Amino acid sequence: MVSVEDSYSNSGRLTRPYYTPPSRTQRPLGRSMRTIRSNIFQSNQTCSFNASVTENSAENLTDSVVDLRLGELACRNIKSLKSTSSEDDFLQLSQAFSDFSACSSDISGELQRLACVPNSQNDNDAGNTNSEIQPEPCQGFLQRETFSTEIIESISPEDLQPTVKICVDGLQSSSVAVKRSAAAKLRLLAKNRSDNRALIGESGAVPALIPLLRCSDPVTQEHAVTALLNLSLHEENKPLISHAGAIKALIYVLKTGTETSKQNAACALLSLALVDDNKISIGACGAIPPLVSLLINGSNRGKKDALTTLYKLCSVKVNKERAVSAGAVKPLVELVSEQGTGLAEKAMVVLSSLAVIEVGKVAMVEEGGIPALVEAIEDGSMKGKEFAVLTLLQLCTDSGRNRGLLVREGAIPPLVALSQSGTARAKHKAETLLGYLREARQEASTSTP
Repeated sequence: MVSVEDSYSNSGRLTRPYYTPPSRTQRPLGRSMRTIRSNIFQSNQTCSFNASVTENSAENLTDSVVDLRLGELACRNIKSLKSTSSEDDFLQLSQAFSDFSACSSDISGELQRLACVPNSQNDNDAGNTNSEIQPEPCQGFLQRETFSTEIIESISPEDLQPTVKICVDGLQSSSVAVKRSAAAKLRLLAKNRSDNRALIGESGAVPALIPLLRCSDPVTQEHAVTALLNLSLHEENKPLISHAGAIKALIYVLKTGTETSKQNAACALLSLALVDDNKISIGACGAIPPLVSLLINGSNRGKKDALTTLYKLCSVKVNKERAVSAGAVKPLVELVSEQGTGLAEKAMVVLSSLAVIEVGKVAMVEEGGIPALVEAIEDGSMKGKEFAVLTLLQLCTDSGRNRGLLVREGAIPPLVALSQSGTARAKHKAETLLGYLREARQEASTSTP
């Protein structure tokens, strides 16, 4: 996920002398994808803040309403906070990615981006801010992300409930600036804590966020799609999101949003696709063609998100057929040759999934898949060689023509080398494929007059 801080320029940051953020407390690690993907998880105090919020109060989401109250709550817990190193945080992030990823330990390339957050800005995010956007009514809360995150980590969901209520009411304001502010705050509140995600889901935020996915203001759209991504990481929120009609709206963002919004929409669809019933619905609603477009035109991070989401969706046969029809095979074959980017191995995993169906095999051969996979066996990583030989085995098991093409491509020497020096699984697959190729050569020699 992309943090709120990345979406704004450092030049607009507000500094406030009245609060010094406490050191970060190490809390149990939460499972996540791009956004959270991190750690945090009380205040025994109760909140005296008036929970009866009117429509007018939602129109005034200012520092005095939100930041000051959060600061008061946080001050009660300062003495109990303990520090932990940023290196440990990033290690925990990496572990969370590894636990959650379907294709690899790096779903979106976000770990490297997060490591640069304190000192650098995401160029794409900074480009989303322009002079035409209405002023942010709660700019202090949004711009001081480190300050706000530290506060949020020290406050229990019960104490945050009135603030969540203000934000949910703000989503229904007639002011675009108020909607943007409310969506940004919910995005931040749901970023790291599972208990906050549950609270926000129960507070009615999901149906109020979905219309903002079609907002013409790109920053508001980004906040809304990222908030939904964060909320979707809580299992009980997945049916709330899918049943509220979010799938079609997320696909709209995938087609029309900024680069960041498209990436987060893809990750939100991936999160929803972890529920089996949603896979067919996501494919039927038309998600696969824009995912293929992101695979072709996106940044490396966008391509990784598209690959991972396609892999999850293509565990269903009808979605495999949709992916082939949408032209996914050609860019996948091209990515096989991009060694060193982390994309080649993911592309081969998706190709292996598509090789299960006949139309997938035909498209792979037509798009030059056999030469690309042979090259991967020669020059790829150990894991890449394993994926490549598995995919070639799928192409050749029932096809004498493909075996012949593989022999003419000069695959036997690298396959022999792999059968001697690869992983145990790669050795076994290489030996099996070599057996098929020997049969093909014997058939060719006996048929020659």
